[in-house]
Amino acid sequence: MPSNTQRIAKNTLMLYFRQILIMLVSLYTVRVVLNTLGVEDYGIYNVVAGVVTMFGFLSGSMASASQRYFSFEIGRGDIEQLKKIFSLSFLIYLIIAVLVLVLAETIGLWFVNNKLIIPPERMDAARWVYQFSILSFLFTVLTTPYMALIIAYEDMNIYAYVSIVETALKLGIVFLLRIILADKLQLYGILLCAVALLNTTIYRTICKIKYRECKVVFYWDIDLFKEITSYTGWNLFGASVGIFKHQAVNILLNQFFNPVVVAARGIASQVNGAVVSFSQNFSTAIRPQIIKNYAAGEKDKVLSLMFQGAKGTYFLMYVFTLPLVLEMPFVLSLWLKNPPEDAALFTRLALIDALADSVSFPIMAAAQATGHIKLYQALVGGILLLNLPVSWIALSCGAPAEAVMVIAVMITIVAFLVRLVLVKRLIDFSLFSFCKKVVLPIAAVSLFAAIIPAVIYVNTDEHLLRFCAVFAVSIVSACGWMYAIGLNTVERQQVRAMIKKSIFHR
Repeated sequence: MPSNTQRIAKNTLMLYFRQILIMLVSLYTVRVVLNTLGVEDYGIYNVVAGVVTMFGFLSGSMASASQRYFSFEIGRGDIEQLKKIFSLSFLIYLIIAVLVLVLAETIGLWFVNNKLIIPPERMDAARWVYQFSILSFLFTVLTTPYMALIIAYEDMNIYAYVSIVETALKLGIVFLLRIILADKLQLYGILLCAVALLNTTIYRTICKIKYRECKVVFYWDIDLFKEITSYTGWNLFGASVGIFKHQAVNILLNQFFNPVVVAARGIASQVNGAVVSFSQNFSTAIRPQIIKNYAAGEKDKVLSLMFQGAKGTYFLMYVFTLPLVLEMPFVLSLWLKNPPEDAALFTRLALIDALADSVSFPIMAAAQATGHIKLYQALVGGILLLNLPVSWIALSCGAPAEAVMVIAVMITIVAFLVRLVLVKRLIDFSLFSFCKKVVLPIAAVSLFAAIIPAVIYVNTDEHLLRFCAVFAVSIVSACGWMYAIGLNTVERQQVRAMIKKSIFHR
């Protein structure tokens, strides 16, 4: 089996172990935080911190740009150029940090004070949360180039271990919230900021010790600066679309409904984020390989990784999505005891949207590997931007809150089709072949795997035993149909080889 496949499998398993632990802790944390803060304060936190997250798309887009350039130079074997790009990237991050600070303390603060609907008695606490959310984001900005370098080198064990430490610290916050006598909402923002600072320190220390190119020196190359910022600018537009799709819609709901509705969508986002992370683990593991093979001129390997990655990402997402969509009301009642009204419906629609979007992750990586993303980001981003105005029109016409999620699913599907055509122009491949090798197996597995779990769900009363049966049967059914009709002959051989190696070669 090719070493690259082994590396991707190893990194995916490492990231899966990380994500399982993070998900378990996160689910428990959300439950305790919701009960400790109360539904209203939890809704306030989501909408106020969301304002800062809107500035966060700057860091996210730069992270993708940095990782693309780091992986590209590693693929070419040019370490000296990698050193220069790292130093220049860090300089750009400092500029971003200053820019975000100015925007957050002017426009952002004005928006919080004058536009967000927050009970007057909780406004002071909301301002505290906002300020510490800004600090948390600034620490994240300074962490991102180091994290991007780790992922570019495919050292996923480091990424996983540091994430586990961060998760353990956030678990500690839950217990501190219970025992410290203070305003719980303010305390939550302060403690999360402290975790962000420690996380930054850990990443920087590890990178400085492990990677010789991780040394920040003043370096200036106007042509390279223009190239990176141009690439980043279009990545920035694409990332901002994601903010409008999620955080800006949260703010829109805040304008039309009370904080309880925002809290319901916040719960949906938490569950959605946990499940999406499983599929993104595979995408994170495969992205550096796509970029490195493109840099080395290995087009066939790029297409193979893109096809396998699109199908694999969806399958990994579907395994968790199928039982959750069926049993979401019971899951939320078991998890949160008294979940916000409509949380189950919001969460089901959010998971369906994420499932539809998951196929696109490796396709995005292939587009970014080429460096020619202007038309791609302009068209795909323009389509996804429609989420906000279409949602506003729907709510203004009296549509219920869940309409924003239905709109998101429809726009995601349209964006995927446009994305596929655009990437074909960047990296020539057969659309018919993609449909045959990716779309058809995905559709068949999705249909057949859901039949037996759905029959059990419909014909059995809600109970813990039904919950366990639906989950067990969903996972077995999904995995069975994926192996039987979802994978081709070579992929099945690779799966068998990995299983044998894990059992007999420890």
